[in-house]
Amino acid sequence: MHIVIMGCGRTGATLATEFEARGHTVAVIDQSGDAFRRLPPTFEGQRITGIGFDRDTLVSAGVEDAYAFAAVSDGDNSNILAARVVRETYGIDNVVARIADFGRAEVYRRLGIPTVAPVPWTAAQIVSRLLPGGSDALYDDPSAGVSLSRLPLDSGWVGHRYTELERRAGARVAYLVRFGEPLLPDPDTLVQEGDEAYFTMVPATGADPARVTGRSPEVSK
Repeated sequence: MHIVIMGCGRTGATLATEFEARGHTVAVIDQSGDAFRRLPPTFEGQRITGIGFDRDTLVSAGVEDAYAFAAVSDGDNSNILAARVVRETYGIDNVVARIADFGRAEVYRRLGIPTVAPVPWTAAQIVSRLLPGGSDALYDDPSAGVSLSRLPLDSGWVGHRYTELERRAGARVAYLVRFGEPLLPDPDTLVQEGDEAYFTMVPATGADPARVTGRSPEVSK
């Protein structure tokens, strides 16, 4: 697949390297030619100097045949404008824009443009890791109304089946991490001490799975 990335800062260079390592073709756009120095010497993709929402620049980067577009420059306005141009002009559905302003990111997400707000996400990750009973929001698809999060597990659930926990919490266990190894639970899998459980949820239902998983089975009845 062909991926177009706008912005060759640390995030853009990392994405370009990762996508190419996975066998995809990549074009990177940046207004500054010096920015491409962040790419490794082995990078074989396109380096396009120009404005990421300019149509001629996008065509030079192969946007007409692109599978996905990521706008990760330092400018919120440029990122969201580029994402809209790519989606509305070239019909590319797989677009994402990095937006530093969390409030604006939420607005654009409601308009159907997936955004990443790095500061709130990083802060949430730190808080969840430092405080007991925290949860990690790993993925959110506002268009489908589905999210994936690591939820706290009260020790009272140890020895209970995950199927019971799912039924009570109104969420599904996507996977577990047990003793550092990934595990896909089956209907007979029991909760063990130290498990990290990652749940898929539908927030629109109004359910609060963390309230169930983070309390003992007796309290959460």
